[in-house]
Amino acid sequence: MNAPQRIGPTVLGYPRVGPDRELKAALESFWAQRVDHAELLEVGRRLRTDAWQRMSEAGLASVPVNTFSHYDHVLDTAHLFGALPERHTALGGSELDTYFAAARGADDTPALEMTKWFDTNYHYLVPELSPDTRFTLHGTKPVDETREARGLGYRPRPVVLGPVTFLLLSKPSSDAPAGFSPLSLLDRLLPVYVDLLRALQEAGADVVQLDEPAFAADRSPAELDALRHTYQRLGSEVRRPGICVATYFGPPREALHVLARTPVEALAVDLVSDPDTVDALATEPALRDKEIVAGVVDGRNIWRTDVDTALGRVARLLGSADRVSVSTSCSLLHVPYDVERETALDPRVRSWLAFADQKVREVVLLDRALHEGRDAVDADLAAARAVVTDRTRATDLRDNTVRARLEALRPEDARRGDYAVRAAAQRDALRLPLMPTTTIGSFPQTQEVRRARADHRAGRVDADAYRQVMRDEVERVVRLQEEIGLDVLVHGEPERNDMVQYFAEQLGGFAATEHGWVQSYGSRCVRPPVLYGDVTRGGPMTVEWARYAQSLTTKPVKGMLTGPVTILAWSFVRDDQPLADTARQVALAIRDEVHDLESAGIRIIQVDEPALRELLPLRSDEHKAYLDWAVTAFRMATSGVAASTQIHTHLCYSEFGEVLPAIDALDADVTSIEAARSRMEVLDDLNDAGFSRAVGPGVYDIHSPRVPGAAEITDLLRTAVDAVPVERLWANPDCGLKTRGYPEVEPALRHLVTAAERIRADR
Repeated sequence: MNAPQRIGPTVLGYPRVGPDRELKAALESFWAQRVDHAELLEVGRRLRTDAWQRMSEAGLASVPVNTFSHYDHVLDTAHLFGALPERHTALGGSELDTYFAAARGADDTPALEMTKWFDTNYHYLVPELSPDTRFTLHGTKPVDETREARGLGYRPRPVVLGPVTFLLLSKPSSDAPAGFSPLSLLDRLLPVYVDLLRALQEAGADVVQLDEPAFAADRSPAELDALRHTYQRLGSEVRRPGICVATYFGPPREALHVLARTPVEALAVDLVSDPDTVDALATEPALRDKEIVAGVVDGRNIWRTDVDTALGRVARLLGSADRVSVSTSCSLLHVPYDVERETALDPRVRSWLAFADQKVREVVLLDRALHEGRDAVDADLAAARAVVTDRTRATDLRDNTVRARLEALRPEDARRGDYAVRAAAQRDALRLPLMPTTTIGSFPQTQEVRRARADHRAGRVDADAYRQVMRDEVERVVRLQEEIGLDVLVHGEPERNDMVQYFAEQLGGFAATEHGWVQSYGSRCVRPPVLYGDVTRGGPMTVEWARYAQSLTTKPVKGMLTGPVTILAWSFVRDDQPLADTARQVALAIRDEVHDLESAGIRIIQVDEPALRELLPLRSDEHKAYLDWAVTAFRMATSGVAASTQIHTHLCYSEFGEVLPAIDALDADVTSIEAARSRMEVLDDLNDAGFSRAVGPGVYDIHSPRVPGAAEITDLLRTAVDAVPVERLWANPDCGLKTRGYPEVEPALRHLVTAAERIRADR
């Protein structure tokens, strides 16, 4: 094939939910059968064509396509290659129904397992493969979108998950033999990628982006050989577009040298997460006939780019490669659309921020400065430089009182007493039955609750009226839990918009957005707060609600808090000090809240850390430093309480194998953990790690509309009892119930209680 023209200024992907979450509304209407297939597909068409127009009008030379998804791009890839499980394809529905059955489950058919996309808060669906898997070019989505974009006058660059990363992210299906590795299917998969490349060339693509982010993590020699084999094979094809292999979320290290020596035409590399990668690129002689797509604009955080630093990095690559283009470090999937809509933000703080649209313009500006000269864009560079300087020189972001308190803390302030002593004290104080039943925290947020919150925010109801609506809802939820028969209750969190944003809105150093929505999975979107200064707590944040709920019942009510690591992971965090320092500030605020809850008579306090695994660096040589400060932050937040006060934590939707010792080191009295989709696999791992405290493996997958029957939950609990002594087991859902409806939640919880009673009867 002929060498393609320079890719030019571009981004590796773009947000897909819509500036006002149009995709969320369309999906939920479709699932509720209020709109049909055609209406859902039309919303998707509008969203992706609007994205192409926004990017093109901002000046991108190459527009990524196939980055839109109705649910998840990994699921899209499995569907594209005909690799969905038979339990979903055999349901007999339409293609879209089959797709959503794999994503969400259907009737008695469980969904695919879901876990975190590398070290981000985005969740992907895990493909299930076996030796019997046969790949075909089953779908046409990337080809159709390429033709669509070309027909609208854009230069499309189809983006497809690369074959090696796709296989590395997959898991063996339940019927696969022991020791089976999905990577063994590589030679069966590559011919289908060849067919796809040919179809994309015929559709008008001159370059295709194949994403291989798995190679920002540690990889074995065999996996690196698979990467080499893949791109030697694909690159040797004559009838294909140019190939740009994209790695991101960290330095490619060994993979860089492997890819540089294959026939691919371009490499897209993240130069934000590890600036030293510039040196590796500049000194790699095999890149001299390739294009480097330099990711110098941060695709994951929202601070304005330091243009001088970015230009310094990318300019060093001139002469080291045949062509150089400026890009984002990764897809803009992880940031909101447009900061200019945030009119309620402090104007000075807003000036420091860049969302997707602003980042696209930064890419174009930097590419012009690189190729046309700085003089051509001098005024724009000066304006960008002034904003960064203003933030750097801001002195009101420091709080010396908080810093002095942290300096005064001693190592023993992050330690509790012996667990055996604590467990005995808690048994005497709480007097819970064998295998206590509980939930993770939130209950469904009804239309009435959401309307009351919106009316209060808009000033249509005053604080007293809003508080009364919330108190009425708390009472209703408490009464419902008592009637169902749960042993440890929660207040249901009706007053909380989000488990991180709720706290951020009450802590100094944070700012909240109005339109800063980011997709977490499917129709689930969050608005990550902006953490821009030192963290301060002005007073109790949750005590009023926990105290009120406890006054309604003689059963224990859990105080519900979000842990410091998760607050960091699910916020856009300041980058002007080490993350560990910021974690300690958040931990201090949570510690004060824990103590106030205890003083208010709350005997069980749950501090959720679902993001503990999420923030784990992709490279093993960085694990210890991260886990040391992450564990210390949690223990700082939860220490200093009486032995009889029971501390819970919750973790979900991550592969926990690499952090099991850290989970143990958290020293929580009870750890609840997602386990339903994986059918309790995590318990064997916990046992292997020597975990000896109480654990609540999830038995109800709340990310699916399925209502598990009592028999199904009983089977899961019996599997749990086979792995963990029943005296250390709790029974609970996988996660909070906020996103589900009461018609699903009530029967599921009744079945959970019935299942627990059956297990107790067996003892």
